[in-house]
Amino acid sequence: MRVLITGCNGQVGHCLTERLKDKADLLALDYEELDITDQAAVFSVVSEFLPDYIINAAAHTAVDRAEQEVELSNTINRDGPQYLAQAAESCGAVILHISTDYVFDGTGEQPYIESDLTSPQGVYGLSKLAGEQAVANECSKHLILRTAWVFGEHGNNFVKTMLRLAETRDELNIVGDQFGGPTYAGDIADALIAMVDYIEQGQQPAWGVYHFAGMPYASWYEFSAKIFQLAETKGVLAKQPKIASIPTAAYPTPAKRPANSRLDCSKIENQFGIKPSDWVAALDNIQAYK
Repeated sequence: MRVLITGCNGQVGHCLTERLKDKADLLALDYEELDITDQAAVFSVVSEFLPDYIINAAAHTAVDRAEQEVELSNTINRDGPQYLAQAAESCGAVILHISTDYVFDGTGEQPYIESDLTSPQGVYGLSKLAGEQAVANECSKHLILRTAWVFGEHGNNFVKTMLRLAETRDELNIVGDQFGGPTYAGDIADALIAMVDYIEQGQQPAWGVYHFAGMPYASWYEFSAKIFQLAETKGVLAKQPKIASIPTAAYPTPAKRPANSRLDCSKIENQFGIKPSDWVAALDNIQAYK
């Protein structure tokens, strides 16, 4: 099978590339090699490589900067996926596209299912929702994977930030009233590959949107507590910092964060047999996050 990965140097893209390099005829490209906002370049690469699958792991994910970088967010998160989906349709490929919990407003009391009403609260969420809609509209064979709170050994993320801060601070204030499912980037890559394998085995999935995130649900405060506990146990930190749970209001940011980022992952398990990410198990190798 021929697979094109965009955004191959991001957290998920890196994991996908490592896992697929010996399994598929792979073309893994990052921004320097393919600017997905350049429609002509996208069609040129796709028409030459003729992939069976396009996995779009490219995105503008700087949530706070997006509030000022509106045009940049839209070109990367909306237009780029549109061009990739159009190119996929032109050669009969399947497109797998990564999206986010930020398409919801975060005010719900229950974990979000795929059919729940979307209502993004900021530029990032709006641009990602527009990307979802473009992919669905432009390519008949599409799988959109919404995820949340991504972390991994490669790239910048919450786990690495916490470990870095803990080296210089004895006390930290962590938001305790936002809840979600921390999701290991390697598990996201494995989920996407499992979806591809499902199709390769001759089965046809229900095209559309799926949720994939980590369990158990946690607050940022609870997530950080587990990070520090494991880091001390494994000798990554000499001692844990003292942490205090604070409300979102005490830590204002340019972009509004969803209070409820919990995603219900039963649909992807029912369709593909893919279970939620076990983020606690993924943290066990915490030495690799330094």
